Amino acid sequence: MSVFEAIGRRRDVRAEFSGALIDDATLERLLAAAHSAPSVGNSQPWDFIVVQDPNRLREFAIHVSGQRQKFADTLPDERARTFDPIKIDGIVESGTGIVVTYNHGRGGPHILGRHTIGETGLYSVILAISNLWLAATALGVGVGWVSFYEEDYLAELAGLPEGIRPVAYLCVGPVKQLQTTPDLERFGWRTGRPLSSAVHRERFSSTA
Repeated sequence: MSVFEAIGRRRDVRAEFSGALIDDATLERLLAAAHSAPSVGNSQPWDFIVVQDPNRLREFAIHVSGQRQKFADTLPDERARTFDPIKIDGIVESGTGIVVTYNHGRGGPHILGRHTIGETGLYSVILAISNLWLAATALGVGVGWVSFYEEDYLAELAGLPEGIRPVAYLCVGPVKQLQTTPDLERFGWRTGRPLSSAVHRERFSSTA
């Protein structure tokens, strides 16, 4: 699969996990792809905590379900009805979670390229996640990014020391299929916008 095919086929997986556990060799390939990402000053400020204990997965799923309900309670009736059938995680079904973290102190105080834009370290972690996601797509593995959680809760669940920030919880596992249309479009929550509306020439244009 070419990188362009992987980009086009990549989906945020929720309901499509097969229930099978990813094998260690494939998991290692995905983590190696993530670890090969570019990073500011070659600081590699990420770490990856692999979670496969069923009890810990269920514990996190219960927390996420509670956060989902809190969000649902804030919605007006029409949006709540649209949101209701949307599945927001595959924590238990995937059988594997990867907590991706950011260590701002890794590499010391003098990170080449970070002195004017402090967030470049965080951007580097996002590049690692993107690498993992595209590699997974190329291998027929599903990835779902869970964002309905309290950061402090996930940090405690993953045993993170002070100064290490959880950036993402990724559900990873074999899938029955990948949807051709993203879930939020399929369920009518929000459609994407065309490339033409995002491209500007020379300066930002409010009419684009």
